Amino acid sequence: MEADAQGRRWTLVAVCTTTFMLLLDITIVNVALPSIQRRLNAGLTGLEWVVDAYALTLAALILTAGALSDRFGRRLLFIVGVLVFSSASLLCGLAWNIVALDIARALQGIGGAALFATALALIGHEYRGPERGGAIAIWGATVGAAVASGPLVGGILTDTLGWRWVFFVNVPVGAFAFWVALTRMRESRDEGAVRADSWGLVTFSGGLFLIVFGLLRGNANGWSSATILGSLLGGALLLVVFVAIELLQERPMLDVTLFRRPAFVGVSVATFCIGAGMFALFPFLSIYLQDVLGYSPLGAGVRFLPLTAFVFAVPLAARKLAPQASLRVLLAAGLALVAAALLLMHGLTERSHWTALLAGLIVAGIGIGLANPAIAAAALRVVDPARTGMASGINNAFRLSGVAVGVAALGAVLERHAASSLSATLGPHGRALAEAVSSTGLRAAGGRPAIVHAAGVAFVSGLNAVLLIGCVVVAAGALAAAALMRTPAPLAAPAPE
Repeated sequence: MEADAQGRRWTLVAVCTTTFMLLLDITIVNVALPSIQRRLNAGLTGLEWVVDAYALTLAALILTAGALSDRFGRRLLFIVGVLVFSSASLLCGLAWNIVALDIARALQGIGGAALFATALALIGHEYRGPERGGAIAIWGATVGAAVASGPLVGGILTDTLGWRWVFFVNVPVGAFAFWVALTRMRESRDEGAVRADSWGLVTFSGGLFLIVFGLLRGNANGWSSATILGSLLGGALLLVVFVAIELLQERPMLDVTLFRRPAFVGVSVATFCIGAGMFALFPFLSIYLQDVLGYSPLGAGVRFLPLTAFVFAVPLAARKLAPQASLRVLLAAGLALVAAALLLMHGLTERSHWTALLAGLIVAGIGIGLANPAIAAAALRVVDPARTGMASGINNAFRLSGVAVGVAALGAVLERHAASSLSATLGPHGRALAEAVSSTGLRAAGGRPAIVHAAGVAFVSGLNAVLLIGCVVVAAGALAAAALMRTPAPLAAPAPE
C-alpha cells in the first residue's frame, strides 16, 4: 500500500510538472514576444502564430491523443509526448527566423497534445473518492500558476539569458518527467478502444486551422475576400462534417452524445470562453506593458504578480471546501469575477499607469483560481472512468481552441481599431502603420514625436476594445455554466478494482 501511495504521488508530480511546462509555454512566450519581434523582425501575424501554432496543434490533436492513450496506454503516450515536446523546444530555441519558430512551435503542440490528453486521465486512474478531489485541486493550482507565472518567468529568462531560453528551459524539465514516467508510473488503458479515428482527426484539425487562418489574415486580405470567406466557411463546414463522422463512429474520439447533457455543454462553453476571453489577452497586455508603457520583460512579468499569487493560492485555499461545493456555483462565480476584472481594466488611456490594471488583475486571479479546478472536476464527472482520456482531451480541446481562436480574433479587432484611430489622426498613411503599432506599440513610431502620441492612442483604443469583448465572452461563459449546469451531471460508475 505504501508503494502504491508513492506511485500515486510520483504520478501526480510528473503530471503537474509537465502540465506546468505545457501551459507555461503558452504564457511564458507572451513576455518574450517583443524581444522575438525585434530579433526576428516579425509582423503581427507572425507573432500571433508563435502563440497560435502551439495552441492550434494542441487543440486539434488533443482529442485524437486522448483516444490513442485509451487504446495504447496513457503512460506510453505520456512518454512519447515528453520526448517530442522536449525535442521541439530545443528546435524553438535554435530558430533562425519567424517561420522556423512557428513550425517548431507547431511540433511542440504535437508533443503537448499527448501530454495534455493524458494529464487528467492519469490522475483519474490513480486517485478515487475524496483523494481525487485533492489531487485535482493540486493540478488546478498548477494550471493556474503556470498560466499566471509565465509572464514573470518569461521576463526573468528574457532579461537575463535571452528569449531563446524560454524554450531551452523545457529540456531539463522534460528529462525529469521522462525519468519519472519510466521508473515510477503504472500503465492504464481502455480495453474497449480498438482503433483511431483518422477522419475525425483530419476534419477537426482542418476546420480549426481554416477558422484561425481566416481570422489572422482577415485584416490583411479583406474580410470579404474569397480567401477569407472560403477559409471561414470551409472551416465551419469541416467542423459540421466532423460532428457527422463522430455520430457514425462506434468509439468516437469525441462522444457527441455528451452534448445532450446540459451540464456537459455548460462546462464546455465555459472552458472555451475563459480561454478566448481571458487567456488570449495575455499577449496584448504584455505588448502594452513593454512597448507602450516601456517596461522591460522582467518589469512586465513582475506586474502580473498580483494575478499570479491569487491564481495559485485560491485553489489550495478552497481545497477542503471543493468536495462539498457546487461545481456550478464555483464555475459560474469564477467566470463572473473574471468578466468583472476585464471590465475593471477597461478604460485605459495613453497616459494610464500600470496600476490602472491592478484591481482587474487581482479579481481575475481570484476568478481563475475558482474556475480551473471546477472545470477539471466537471470534465472527469461526465464520462465512464475507462474513458477519462477522452474526457481530458475534450476539456483541454475546448480550452486551447478558445485560446487559439481568441488570439486570432482579438488581434484582428485590435489591429482594426488601431487602423481607424491612426487614419483619423494621421490620414491615409496612418492605416499602413496599424499592423506595426499592433505588434510593436510605440516602437512603430521610430522615435518621431508626431507619431508617438498617435501610436499610443491607437494601441490603447484597440486594447480597450478587446478588453470589452473579452468581458462579454467570459460573461457568456458564466451564464452558460449557471444556466446549463443547474442539473448536475450524473456521476460515472466506479471503475472495477
